[in-house]
Amino acid sequence: MSRIAGRFARVEPRRRVRRLVSGLLSDLPRKNCWTLAEHVGDATPDGMQHLLHRAKWDADAIRDDIRTYVVEHLHDTEAVLVVDETGDLKKGTATVGVQRQYTGTAGRIENAQVAVYLVYSADRGHATIDRTLYVPRSWAEDPDRCRSAGIPDGLAFATKPQLAARMVERALDAGTPARWVAGDEVYGDNPHLRTALEHRRTGYVLAVSSTHPVITHAGKFQAKTLAARIPKRAWQRLSAGAGAKGERYYDWAQVEVHGPAGEFGQWCLLVRRDRRTGELAFYRCFSPRPVPMSELVRVAGRRWTVEETFQASKSLTGLDEHQVRRWTSWHRRITLAMLAHAFLVVTAAAERSDRPTPDGLIPLTGNEIQYLFAALISPIHDLAHRLRWSHWRRRHQARARQCHCRRQAAAQP
Repeated sequence: MSRIAGRFARVEPRRRVRRLVSGLLSDLPRKNCWTLAEHVGDATPDGMQHLLHRAKWDADAIRDDIRTYVVEHLHDTEAVLVVDETGDLKKGTATVGVQRQYTGTAGRIENAQVAVYLVYSADRGHATIDRTLYVPRSWAEDPDRCRSAGIPDGLAFATKPQLAARMVERALDAGTPARWVAGDEVYGDNPHLRTALEHRRTGYVLAVSSTHPVITHAGKFQAKTLAARIPKRAWQRLSAGAGAKGERYYDWAQVEVHGPAGEFGQWCLLVRRDRRTGELAFYRCFSPRPVPMSELVRVAGRRWTVEETFQASKSLTGLDEHQVRRWTSWHRRITLAMLAHAFLVVTAAAERSDRPTPDGLIPLTGNEIQYLFAALISPIHDLAHRLRWSHWRRRHQARARQCHCRRQAAAQP
């Protein structure tokens, strides 16, 4: 916490953010302002809500501190920057950025809020270093709605690949050591991110759809058409990295494709085949210098670390339990969840590096570190504190019910 203390001009928000982060590192089953405030001993959630909404501090500056902290401890010149989005299901229409849209969290179109994240994936661990809320076009083209949610004036609509490109450029401009960028079909099928990375001479391995068009010496083809023409001898059995059950072996092949005219580098289509089902996956790849296929496979395998990061951030530090409605509150709450998760990742990496794991045990994981940390710092509250919170919740819920009934009555003809 000393790393970010200077971001707060007053001591009150500095102390409050320390308590909020300690709550995020606790074993609470839910981590919203109510539960966090009760856990740390506050009489009401007003202080936590003030910290996220009205207090004076810069969430983007702390985001930069998190990036520096993660890179300092996980530093890897062969690291991969992984871009991906995740959604939170929401009710109503007032929460910033919410609308009916596809979200992988539900696997279908739902009323949801979606954000794009950037993960630093290194040999020693992986953690989120940037985040951007996706503002749908229906919001961006409605100034009154944007203003009511606190979205900055003049914010233009941007696609998810455009948001991802901005985050990658921000990380590279800050000197983040990373040679590669990885992402799924949302980012590979759209040329914006690929073009931005080629201009920066940064390599990428981006998944694309089976119908993605590529240009070869023989002409223009869909990815699945090229895969069907790959001879048997061209396939190689390679591991995409270790998984929960050991090495993840697939058959791999690559096809040289044309890059932009006048540009130098290596462009190819990488094809992955499941050895059991025969299912195919496709990747557009670029490297400013020739690299072996095993290196492209390694980068392709790293993309899955973003899924592990989402799962850990949500289950351990409440990334998806913010329950805030406005632009500033969302960025602040998400940034502090990123900070809490980065602490777990860095601590686990340091334990594995500095202390050999005893025989018969697995290395310390983020889950286990959170369990131990929570056991050490969890406050003990008396019965009076719990009764005060029970009374506060019941009073708040009664007022909410009365307000709902009044609005419902007013809407009646």
